[in-house]
Amino acid sequence: MTEQRYQEALDYLYSHIDYSVERSYRYSPEVLDLERVHALVRALGEPQRNYDSVHIAGTKGKGSVSAMVASIMQAAGYKIGLYTSPHLQRFTERIRVDGQEISQAEVIELIEILKPHIETIQQLTVYEIITALAFIYFARKEVDIAVFEVGLGGRLDATNVITPMVSVITSLSYDHMHLLGGSLSDIAREKAGIIKHGVPVVSAPQQHEAELVVEDVARSLEAPLSLVGRDWLYSPGTRDLHGQTLHVWSSAEQPLMDAYVESSGGEEWAPPRYWIPLLGHHQIVNGAVAYATIQILKGQGLKMNEDAIQVGFRETDWPGRFQILATDPVLVVDAAHNRDSALKLRIALDDYFPGRPVTMIFGASADKDIPGMLIELVPRISRLIVTQADHPRASDPEDLARIAHSHGLKVEIVLPVEAALDRALEKMWNEGVVLATGSLFIAGEILSAWEKRERSIPLDAKKA
Repeated sequence: MTEQRYQEALDYLYSHIDYSVERSYRYSPEVLDLERVHALVRALGEPQRNYDSVHIAGTKGKGSVSAMVASIMQAAGYKIGLYTSPHLQRFTERIRVDGQEISQAEVIELIEILKPHIETIQQLTVYEIITALAFIYFARKEVDIAVFEVGLGGRLDATNVITPMVSVITSLSYDHMHLLGGSLSDIAREKAGIIKHGVPVVSAPQQHEAELVVEDVARSLEAPLSLVGRDWLYSPGTRDLHGQTLHVWSSAEQPLMDAYVESSGGEEWAPPRYWIPLLGHHQIVNGAVAYATIQILKGQGLKMNEDAIQVGFRETDWPGRFQILATDPVLVVDAAHNRDSALKLRIALDDYFPGRPVTMIFGASADKDIPGMLIELVPRISRLIVTQADHPRASDPEDLARIAHSHGLKVEIVLPVEAALDRALEKMWNEGVVLATGSLFIAGEILSAWEKRERSIPLDAKKA
């Protein structure tokens, strides 16, 4: 019965305007009007004011940074809410408290509470309603701090009704250009729209054009800016297929770091070293951004000692990002969905599986830079299987095949995603790698298919 009522609650939710499934719309105040969200939270008693918050925007890395920051604060003993989107496998992944997903029963209950308010406010979108649901849930659970990942852009995102302790902007690159603007400075200005007057800002290293915009917006709002790569420095350490280490230090500590390097580690001072289970050099950068964010929060009175930071980094759980699901055979799933993230994925393949042939399962949303992604990935691909996720925005595999053919690739179309995974594993070369990528939706369906496949294997066969 709960399952049926839960599905009815989701059906009601998705009966509202859902821009996430539309192929084009105008990203403007006339379409995404924050006054609707303000009206809804006012009707609900401003639940988002019942706890402190951290606000994280960016093109890439914002989910990973959100997960790391939440994990560290939880390890320090705080009760932490985490709001992310979209989900990989289950709707309930979007809203968590101390790592536990909201239950189906709680979704049902909260949507019933929201219904009378929803009916009085015209044109509320699905995402706006989900965001309000998260606001209420975190208030009910009496969280100490909630970490909110921006859905799209920043300036007009439904989460932008909060006033956080710190605003964070992760790596900026070209994505959603038809909505956010055709230049990196346009995109940066939309993302920097989360910056509030006097609220500290942490930024990842940015391309010069984007960095200038972030600095300009922060300066105009008298928001102190900490820039990773300038104020906070980092370097990679060791790595294997299970995780990697990073070092982080402040710019003021650079003379100490110089002495440490010159002495080959013989100095008494050493930079902090942290182990993270997330792979790829880009996650080293994300780790440094998370660390800088934690330092800003500590400066505002939050108590987080070195042990909490170590444990929080180590216990970060953020699936679908260069995640190695198996090593025999090697199966990697990655949610890369723009050209920049595809480049980072190719670099990670070279780092972890140099020279090994790659069979790629690829599916993408129709509004993405598919040619750009393929340009970055083609040099590492030996065989390509295109497929289609079960999502309204998913690109037609015939279209994907035509684009891939223009790059000289032989292409096989296999539907659905689960069958594409079976085909890739069946046809892979010895010492080869199967990579599934192109969208969050592909990543989620591959994760579900792999879990189903694992459940079907008898325990004795696994031990053998």
